[in-house]
Amino acid sequence: MSAVGVGVVGAGVISDAYIKSMQSFPDLKVVAIGDLRPEAAKDKAEQYGIETHGGPEAVLSNPDVEIVVNLTIPVAHVEVALAAVAAGKHVWSEKPFSLDQDSGLKLLAAAQDAGVRLGCAPDTILGPGLQESRRIIERGDIGTPLTALTLMQSPGPESWHPNPAFLFQEGAGPLWDIGPYYLTTLVQLFGPVAAVAGLGSKSRDKRTIGSGPLAGTDFDVTVPTHVSAIARFESGQSSQSIFSFDSPLPRAGFVEITGTEATLAVPDPNGFDGEIKIRRRGADDWETIAETKAVAQRGTGVLEMARAIRADRPHRATGALAFHIVDVMASITDSIDTAAFVDVNSTVEVAPILPDDWDVTAATL
Repeated sequence: MSAVGVGVVGAGVISDAYIKSMQSFPDLKVVAIGDLRPEAAKDKAEQYGIETHGGPEAVLSNPDVEIVVNLTIPVAHVEVALAAVAAGKHVWSEKPFSLDQDSGLKLLAAAQDAGVRLGCAPDTILGPGLQESRRIIERGDIGTPLTALTLMQSPGPESWHPNPAFLFQEGAGPLWDIGPYYLTTLVQLFGPVAAVAGLGSKSRDKRTIGSGPLAGTDFDVTVPTHVSAIARFESGQSSQSIFSFDSPLPRAGFVEITGTEATLAVPDPNGFDGEIKIRRRGADDWETIAETKAVAQRGTGVLEMARAIRADRPHRATGALAFHIVDVMASITDSIDTAAFVDVNSTVEVAPILPDDWDVTAATL
């Protein structure tokens, strides 16, 4: 066997992180990159030494591409993924998987009919931070898990992102852009979500780009920029979460899991590693019980899926998991609109923890 051929569609900001990581994995080979702006794909190809570049078709029609890594903007995720599926390719998409339940179900059905796999970010769930947190909880260190509290708040990405308008439109905002990291983490720890409730607000109708060639340009905000959400899980546990682009005080990476005997502070779900702390019943302070360090970052899920394809076993960051998160976020959005609890209709099986000896740097194929 040889390395799995990967083609990237979408040459935007996030592509750098993916390409750098994937090129460091012996089991992957990035062979093509495409974009609706072929000149952008050309620039990335030259920067990273990628053989083939052009429009999206340069990836979709390439016989050496087994997995298409879909890094387009959210509104294009399903369209590009469907085109890749139609071309007989496996697909890894950036989150969100889709913008609504109907298009997500259509994509799942198309992939099943074509006999190809779907994977989706966040792959941070495969990092040592969350994997070790799962081990700690499953061995009973906090007793029986009961509740979770998560927080992500910031002034918003418009100050640093050179073209941030899409992050404040359908398919984004703090719930859809940042929410998948936290919600997917909670599903890994508690299992599938059964019902949700949400409140949402928008502080401003327009925002201003703060950096790059478009600095000073105003753009419209069309989605809530502050969302509070409550979730009830099938297992009986519950969570409370805040996702906000409206706070002058940045606070992120806050995930606490409370059990009958202790509370566990999980590393930032928008990262792959970090400290894991525990506050035991009766203790006066937190205790660091693990320090995790990731070798690689974005693209880990592509690697895990590639190895699973060659081994003919299920991969972990599946389209079904990503669709469940879409269903959860769409249900939170419905709850904001209706001021009522909303049942989540989908469910999903949580994948097993990675083996202790799983190594992104190993050549296994």
